[in-house]
Formats: sequence, C-alpha cells, structure tokens
Amino acid sequence: MPDVKHFDPDTVLDSVMGLFWRQGAASTGIQDIVTATGVNRSSLYSTFGGKHELYLAALHRYVDHRSQPVFAQLADDSRGLPAIADFFARLIKTRCSGEHARWGCMVANAHANGENDDPDINVVLQQHHDQLSKALQVALEREPGLRIKPHEAADMLAMLAYGVNLRSRAGASEKALNATVAAALSALV
Repeated sequence: MPDVKHFDPDTVLDSVMGLFWRQGAASTGIQDIVTATGVNRSSLYSTFGGKHELYLAALHRYVDHRSQPVFAQLADDSRGLPAIADFFARLIKTRCSGEHARWGCMVANAHANGENDDPDINVVLQQHHDQLSKALQVALEREPGLRIKPHEAADMLAMLAYGVNLRSRAGASEKALNATVAAALSALV
C-alpha cells in the first residue's frame, strides 16, 4: 500500500523556503523545520530527502516563484532605464517594508552565507545571476544614449541589486538605497 501524505508538499516547501530565506541554511536545523511545518522528520526525509535537498528545493522554489516573474516583467518592459528604475524601486520597497522586510533576497543571502560553496547550489545561484543580468541587458538595449555597453551595465546593475538586498537586510533606509540606485542609473546615460 502506498504511503499517504498527510500534508501538502507545496505548502511545506513554501514554509521551509521562508525559514531558509529568513535564517539561512547553516542556521536552520531539521528540528526548526519540523517545528515550523508540523511535519515529522521521516515524512520530510521521505518526501524531500535530507536538509541539503530540502534547501535546494526551497532555493529553486524561491527563484521560480519570486525571481523569475520579476525578471520576465523587466525584460518585457519596453521603457529602458525607466523600467530599470521601477525594478529597483519595487525591490527596495519590498526589502524595506511589508511581510518580508529586512529578509534580503534568498539568493543574495546564499552568496553571503557561503552556501555557494556547494556545487549544486552554486549552479542555481549562477543561473539566477545570468537571468537577472539578461533581463537588465534586454532593458538596457532599449535605452538610447547608453554610455556603457549593455552587457557590462547589466552586470554592474545585477551587482547593485545584490548590494541592495544585503544592505536592506542590514537595516539601510529606503531613502539611502534609492539615492544609491539613482546615482548609478544617472551614470549610465
């Protein structure tokens, strides 16, 4: 007789994603996950594998559900720098207020916390960077009078996005982050 799950794996993964996002992989133990989800260890292990596999699944979920829709919106916006300015304004607003304020970005947190040492995790982080950079490049290619090659400016702005995420987690104000972004964008044209 097949094992019947008494929980929704997607709901559990959302909960675990939030836990890893807020606390980081190293600071989150299996008991933390059991407590947060109400799912026992054996059910977690049989559904997701160990902590590493669970973290990797949560990271994929974050990228798929949080990052990729934002990147697609940016790449589809035909306004050039105004689209990028809006992208950063939304990013800063999200990072400084609301439900996930001061959590930073799960991907940026993984870079900062050293999770990128793991080859499986590093692949996800690199793909995320490439997708972010590509979305920025597509927007920049629509901007007349750009002083820097679009792919170089896109890499610079991707690094700025990671910086916004980390600085917001450390308590930087919306005003300071917006001023930094405005200065960076004004240097491009």
